[in-house]
Amino acid sequence: QVQLVESGGGLVQAGGSLRLSCAASGRTASTYIMGWFRQAPGKEREFLAVIRWSDDRTYYADSVKGRFTISRDNAKNTMYLKMNSLKPEDTAVYYCAARSGLVMFTTRYEYDYWGQGTQVTVSS
Repeated sequence: QVQLVESGGGLVQAGGSLRLSCAASGRTASTYIMGWFRQAPGKEREFLAVIRWSDDRTYYADSVKGRFTISRDNAKNTMYLKMNSLKPEDTAVYYCAARSGLVMFTTRYEYDYWGQGTQVTVSS
């Protein structure tokens, strides 16, 4: 089992920045991928970014490419999402997710472990 705990959400003005954290514990291993998703009210959970733990390779959704950066700290077993130039439409609950393996999936159904979510609200 892997436990994931997100933090770092909050209220920010449009144009501002936030950094989300996702701390992993339990049976983590080097052959993991971890991703960030978000879900706005009434919408499907949307893929944002994924990182492969073994080699730091990353992949982003077009909607956030150039504004969001995914990274990880191996020593702390923590993944981050730095979000810049935030827009009101970025308002959502943000989730981190993980699964074993090397394929960098972008669909929510491929992930086995999820955090509880952290609210991000961007005011105009």
